[in-house]
Amino acid sequence: MKAFVIAVILVVLSGCTRIETGEVGLRVGFDKQVALTELNPGSFNQTIWGEVLTFPIRDIAVNLDDLHPQSSDNSTLSDFDVTIIYSISPKAVGELYTTKSKSYHAPSKYGNDTYLMYNYMVTLARTAAYKAAAEFPAMESVRKRDEIESKTMAIVTEALKAEKLDTSLSLVKVQVRAIQPAQSIIDTANDAIAAQNTLLTVTKQVEIAKQEALKQEVLSKPANLEYMRIKAQLNISEGVKEGKVQTILLPHGMTMYGNGK
Repeated sequence: MKAFVIAVILVVLSGCTRIETGEVGLRVGFDKQVALTELNPGSFNQTIWGEVLTFPIRDIAVNLDDLHPQSSDNSTLSDFDVTIIYSISPKAVGELYTTKSKSYHAPSKYGNDTYLMYNYMVTLARTAAYKAAAEFPAMESVRKRDEIESKTMAIVTEALKAEKLDTSLSLVKVQVRAIQPAQSIIDTANDAIAAQNTLLTVTKQVEIAKQEALKQEVLSKPANLEYMRIKAQLNISEGVKEGKVQTILLPHGMTMYGNGK
């Protein structure tokens, strides 16, 4: 008798599905009808008759890679990768699965889970990301990453509200993982920077040349030449007083007592 009870328990347990944390289940009866009462995490549900469908509801990630949105200056970005993370209200699982198009959902690549509204969110997030990226010039998009994320989140949230899905689905996070302007735009920007630097260098050289020419013009005037001659004589006189000058070369026509006759 004891062995029979154990065998029965094993059979029952082998025909059960446990709803894991972060999931909600729905029972499909023998008649293929889906019960709308959600099966909560931690519960064991027999699958000897019928089956149990499981749906992850927390932090579902949608990765959109290799997008090519157009910037506000009509340049197509060469790469744009974005991830959105959304969650589902546990109480909305039954309604979403039974009333929304099956094309909106996506099967898990691993196991038998179904990601509710996954394909719908892919389309919604792609459209929102393209709209957000289009508000900025290509070369500013990298440093405007935070603003693009915020605008994408706002567009998705507004769209969910318009479809009356904002109480069933909630956008948790938007992350722009990569932004790359077209190479032609990068090359043009680099050429412009190089040209600007060259212009600054040439302008500086011209200014220096002008200042040098002005200096030479001022020094070549007779008044300045006389000033320089007198200053040189004063320097010699000071040197003689201090004993630093032993030999004095007199200019032609001059004596120690003045001009010669």
